Amino acid sequence: MKKRAVGFGKVLIAVGASLSVLVVVETYQTVVSARSAPAQAIIQPSSANIPEPPTASTIPEGSLSATPRQGAQAAPTLTAQASPNSLAISAGEPDASAQDLSGMSANQIAATRSQWAGASFPLEQFQAYTSPFGYRRSIDGYNFNEFHYGLDLAAPQGSYIRNWWGGTVVEVSDDSNCGTSVVVESGDWLSIFCHMEGLVESANGERYMIDRAGGVRIVEGQELPAGQRVGRVGMTGRTTGPHLHWGLKFQNNWVDPALVLRAMYDDQRSASSQIVN
Repeated sequence: MKKRAVGFGKVLIAVGASLSVLVVVETYQTVVSARSAPAQAIIQPSSANIPEPPTASTIPEGSLSATPRQGAQAAPTLTAQASPNSLAISAGEPDASAQDLSGMSANQIAATRSQWAGASFPLEQFQAYTSPFGYRRSIDGYNFNEFHYGLDLAAPQGSYIRNWWGGTVVEVSDDSNCGTSVVVESGDWLSIFCHMEGLVESANGERYMIDRAGGVRIVEGQELPAGQRVGRVGMTGRTTGPHLHWGLKFQNNWVDPALVLRAMYDDQRSASSQIVN
């Protein structure tokens, strides 16, 4: 009887030790998972999974014609006519000259969707929409508002950026507040991707954006399909953190990208509901 009791005691000790090991392993895995979890959820968008866009910015009536404060950014002009300016890449420089905004409404923007059927969400590993199109406080800490000509989309540094809609690369640049950037012309639209990794080089008569670490090379004049990788999220130019600044122009006038994303998102929801029904 004594021997059996001792044997049973050994079994209990073994089971207890095993449970202790399991608890330690489980606790360790939990700690490791917590440490490796990102600060923000990462979404992998696709043509069938577009994150819900922010509400399009409402620009206060009369603000576009207001006289800007001394030293502040010039007020943009609301217009429905094509601007004679060049590409005018702008991430919202505080001393930028006035630039034209499209007078198109959300419904008018949505009505052009047949032109860009099959367009792609422009960012992999998307985390959040951050700075919207329109007026905002100066990111440099100055006491005035500046106009932000685009929509900022946060993602981890090094995340790939995808071409919104098929078109031709008409400009690569790395010498403005937009940082390393690529501009794609798609019909009446210009799509501007800013603050990317890499730099601009010229060789053999070609001018191109090169991101060697990311394996991306984009040449002026190159044809790009929708969804092709055009670069990676970086911190070049005037920026306070890694993100994609995405600018859109229609007939050379700035458009709120949230209006386009809203049309894409609504189409996605409509298609999903038809499948369910």
